[in-house]
Amino acid sequence: MKNNGKKLASIITAAALTLSTSTLAFADDTFRTLDEIKDSGEINIGVFSDKSPFGYVDENGDYQGYDVYFANRIGEDLGVKVNFVSTEAASRIEYLQTGKVDIILANFTVTDERAEEVDFALPYMSVSLGVISPKDAEVDSLDDWDPDQQMIVISGTTAETYMVENYPDIPLQKYDTYANAKNALENGNGAAWVNDNTEVIAYAAANPDFVVGIPKLGDQDTIAPAVTRGNDTLLDWINNEIVSLGKENFFHADYEATLTDTYGADFEDQLVIEGGQAGGKAEAATEGSTEG
Repeated sequence: MKNNGKKLASIITAAALTLSTSTLAFADDTFRTLDEIKDSGEINIGVFSDKSPFGYVDENGDYQGYDVYFANRIGEDLGVKVNFVSTEAASRIEYLQTGKVDIILANFTVTDERAEEVDFALPYMSVSLGVISPKDAEVDSLDDWDPDQQMIVISGTTAETYMVENYPDIPLQKYDTYANAKNALENGNGAAWVNDNTEVIAYAAANPDFVVGIPKLGDQDTIAPAVTRGNDTLLDWINNEIVSLGKENFFHADYEATLTDTYGADFEDQLVIEGGQAGGKAEAATEGSTEG
């Protein structure tokens, strides 16, 4: 019996070691390093396909928008082809963790909770939440909310988290895509829609029957690229790229090419972050600057 016990213990130990090795190998395979991406000649970047003007597919079937403009520059500077992967808000972390994409550039707001699951690069845009509603039934406050009314949110967004934490008594109507959330708003399936203020301001500008009654809700946040946790070579390259692009005020050029028609010039310095640092054009990234 003693020998059988030792034999069994040896088998269990060997199995555990094999499982441990397999698990580590799987973990290493969940992302591609910078060199692996370069060697492959292509990079997979997750973007929205239905969130104009940040990421959308135009009438010709081409990806366009603020995030797409940045993604194309990344591909150009890396010397690789960009494969755009359409993602939904709730799938962004999953797509990184499963290796479906190398980078997420889908209007991804930085939060402490998300930073535990992915690695964020330097920011390139500022954002807060906003609330849009029909002009003839404007919602300009979330106080004294009618419990029979529902607030539209998109699953997996900071808007959903904010509402659950700060207004738990307001019933939420959750959707997986921006298109479905917009349809719900238009069809009167919810009293209002809370989302990034950039999104709701853009929607109201294009749809005069709706108004942004609450243009700023909660704290000011930032938008940043994200990579799989531990993919340090790619993360470092993106951070250096953002700083370098700041020296040419790239993100202001991006705004002017993709967002001006929606927001006008007045919002440019408020929304754009150059060189990874907020505060207008990239003074901290230009020669002669005394900022740290």
